[in-house]
Amino acid sequence: MSLSQKLNSLGIALPAVSGPFGAYVPAKRVGNLVYVAGQLPMEDGKPLATGQVPSKCPIDQAKTAARQCVINALAAAATVVPIDQITGILRVGAFVSSDTAFTAQPQVANGASEFLLELFGEGGKHVRAAVGVNTLPLDASVEIEFIFMTEQE
Repeated sequence: MSLSQKLNSLGIALPAVSGPFGAYVPAKRVGNLVYVAGQLPMEDGKPLATGQVPSKCPIDQAKTAARQCVINALAAAATVVPIDQITGILRVGAFVSSDTAFTAQPQVANGASEFLLELFGEGGKHVRAAVGVNTLPLDASVEIEFIFMTEQE
């Protein structure tokens, strides 16, 4: 099943790409890799989760937001390569707006990682960093950057 068919079967339509909000591009292809700038969990123009985890944003809500970051990243990647040429994921870098004592950033990042495995199967296995930060743009609870793999040029 192609990626577009898989997304369709899950009832997911890729959103319009917002931004960039600075001197950068949302996605850039280099060889068979697509680098995607940090994605916020935006849906209908608003972040799905805001504030520090877990005091202002429960872990489950932040995990759902991480999943939305994947959807937004695929939309950004599709601006530089046809969506069905994306074959998997190489790296995920998750930034979680965290309370000082919070150390479960990997649980939040799992919202993205588990969804990538669902979408790509074996191609969804990736390396990852999950980092706690004190704040993110728009007070989002999570921001994630991606490196996708594509068919050879």
